Amino acid sequence: MAASARWEPAARAGEEGVLRVFGSWKLGYLRDAPALAVPTGAQRLLLLADDGLELDTAGACALLQGLRRLQRDGVAVDLSGLAPAHARLLDLVGGRMLEQPQRQIAAHAGMLGDIGRAVCVAWREALGFLSMVGWLAWEGAPLLLRPWRLRWREVVAEVEVGGLRAVGIIGLLSFLIGMVMAYQGGATLATYGANLLIVNLVAIITLREMAPLLTAILVAGRTGSSYAAQIGTMRITEEIDALRALALSPFEILVLPKVLALVIALPLLSLLADAMGLLGGGVVAALGFGVPWRQYLLRIPQVVDVQTLMLGLVKAPVFAVVIALVGCLQGLRVRGSAAAVGRAATTSVVQSIFLVIVIDAAFSVLYKMMGL
Repeated sequence: MAASARWEPAARAGEEGVLRVFGSWKLGYLRDAPALAVPTGAQRLLLLADDGLELDTAGACALLQGLRRLQRDGVAVDLSGLAPAHARLLDLVGGRMLEQPQRQIAAHAGMLGDIGRAVCVAWREALGFLSMVGWLAWEGAPLLLRPWRLRWREVVAEVEVGGLRAVGIIGLLSFLIGMVMAYQGGATLATYGANLLIVNLVAIITLREMAPLLTAILVAGRTGSSYAAQIGTMRITEEIDALRALALSPFEILVLPKVLALVIALPLLSLLADAMGLLGGGVVAALGFGVPWRQYLLRIPQVVDVQTLMLGLVKAPVFAVVIALVGCLQGLRVRGSAAAVGRAATTSVVQSIFLVIVIDAAFSVLYKMMGL
């Protein structure tokens, strides 16, 4: 039986009319969606489904489109007369249909619409990150005061994964960056006969800026993305829900060990990057610009001191907290399919690198204001 709908007037004045829906509201029977016609001036109607109504997602979509046209005309629709199964299907399809008008509006919103959406997304991401910081302070601080409750085995395992296994790539790239800085700076300094000042250039930039920043960027791309992927996969497989069902805190088991591991590992990796950057600069200074190794090594303590080293290392724990929290936040937000895991990993890398650079710039301004 083809899909159809019939309006029945109210039995008494002041009551709502009844719109009866019957027949087969399925894809094979919906050549043309039946018109949901009500008398002009009708204000309220009760939607009823006759026994034997057959409804699938295509029929629910057609029915909702007709109901929304009535609502735009000022007719209030009451769905309480539907069977629970039909009502759930309409709710499900209605939730999906709400996304389509948003996409159509977005296509015609223009530049101002793009800016508005970008601001809303940035605001939502900022609130999410602040909530993670609050979560860390609320649940992490009491645990740090009782270190015997911390899961040190997980912390050590994360230090190995996020720190020890990153030694090779960070050491190699820091060495190459030190060589590049020495080449680029030395080419200009050599024209003035100031080859020895290559040491000043490489040492100050490496210890204060380049080593901690490069290390944080590499760790964000390597370790932060893995945090997002790991926790995102656990979200899809409902392992995090299982932890909550067992009265175990996902923060204590998953988030806090990762934060502590990066706080331990990142300063050590920054020290490695300092040493390899100075080594790369020394190789270029000795082989390319005639600065003896002995003179290069003796001049480093004359140019930089422990304070210069600490000004760079103090950034590392801050970078570590940001990278770990962003990765865990994006992982906890994963919903739906495996594709969401990839999007979470990509988002975590982009946000982590952005925040690391912003925080590094803030440190530079702060050091300038403090005269350091």
